[in-house]
Amino acid sequence: MQATDKNITEHQQCPVNTTLEIIGGKWKVIILYHLFQGTQRFNELRRLIPNITQRMLTLQLREMEHDGILHREVYPEIPPKVEYSLTEFGQTLLPVIKAMHKWGNKYEKTCQQRHQQEN
Repeated sequence: MQATDKNITEHQQCPVNTTLEIIGGKWKVIILYHLFQGTQRFNELRRLIPNITQRMLTLQLREMEHDGILHREVYPEIPPKVEYSLTEFGQTLLPVIKAMHKWGNKYEKTCQQRHQQEN
């Protein structure tokens, strides 16, 4: 696929746009990465992602649930217990996340050097 491919028009949906509509943003890929490790509770995710605010984590989890990539299980307990896990549809994103992880490992030093040169 070429970046200048003229077959992609305003009326056609680009597959990359479709993917980014589901996993785009600063936090969703990181949340997905941790959910691929297994079912997580809200506060576990907050500990794993210390820079995310409670409000932002809540918003991202709601969007991901709405998009069908994660399941929210509420247990009738006091205090309330809520667990998040990936749906079958969410599991299909594993190759995408693995590819991003592999790319990040390969180019992490290059990216860090460029950021240091800018500062």
